[in-house]
Amino acid sequence: MKTLYLAGGCFWGTQKFLDQFDAVKETEVGYANGTMAAPSYEDVCYKDTGHAETVRVVYDETKLSTEELLRYYFMTIDPTSVNRQGNDIGTQYRTGIWFRVGDVPEENREMLTEIRTVLDEVTAKVGQPLAVEFGPLDNFWPAEEYHQKYLDKHPNGYCHIPRTLMHLES
Repeated sequence: MKTLYLAGGCFWGTQKFLDQFDAVKETEVGYANGTMAAPSYEDVCYKDTGHAETVRVVYDETKLSTEELLRYYFMTIDPTSVNRQGNDIGTQYRTGIWFRVGDVPEENREMLTEIRTVLDEVTAKVGQPLAVEFGPLDNFWPAEEYHQKYLDKHPNGYCHIPRTLMHLES
């Protein structure tokens, strides 16, 4: 199993999108790479904590490679938009791909190579620099329970990701 942290605007839709894939074994929404320990949603929205709404995704790399996962991820975001996806605006809605630095350097190098391959593909496709942060994860704090699997609990809730993308894998 591998783990990535993906920020793609509002975490509700990103989680719902990722949960459709059989190779994705676990997702959790939370707040990443900010300056405050254990922030609340209100802190992230109103106290300039620097956190991004993020999804921790655990996936079986034998069934879905890091490259494939990221190609799907890029279907859901505007990679050139700064601090905005859909109607959501603010630093908490910035995009990012983060990873934990593990104990096995070879695995880290392999994952980094896969991530860079996809970033280079997307950069070439859009023809301009990406606004997607990339690097080691500084911190991740799980969001409140009411945010977990939000769109499963509230199917008509707001999401910037087109509903047609929520059913790519059946």
